[in-house]
Amino acid sequence: MTLLSTFWSYISSGQAFGLPTIVFMAIPFIIGLILGFLVKKMLKMVIPLVILVALAAYLGLVTINLNKLKDIFNAYGSQTAMYVAMIISIVPLSAGLIIGVIVAFMVG
Repeated sequence: MTLLSTFWSYISSGQAFGLPTIVFMAIPFIIGLILGFLVKKMLKMVIPLVILVALAAYLGLVTINLNKLKDIFNAYGSQTAMYVAMIISIVPLSAGLIIGVIVAFMVG
C-alpha cells in the first residue's frame, strides 16, 4: 500500500455524526470558495474607488485630513479589530479553506 492510498483509506472510512468525514473536509473548501469570490468582487469595486479618491485628492477636489482619520481610527479601531477577530474565529482555518480562496481568486 502506498502512502496516498493509506491516507485516502483513513479519509473515506470514518464517520462523524452519521456523515462521512469527506463531507466535513469539504465544508471549509466550500466556505473558502464563497469567501474568495466575495473578496474578489469587493476588490474589483474598491480598487477603482481608491484610484478615483486619490485622483480627486491630487486635483484638490477632496481634502484628506489625516488628523481626523487618526481620531476616527483611535475611536473605532479597537472595536473594528474585535469584530474582525470574531469573524476570523468563526471561519474554520484549514488547508481546504486556503485552497478554496485561491481557487476562487483564480477562477471567479
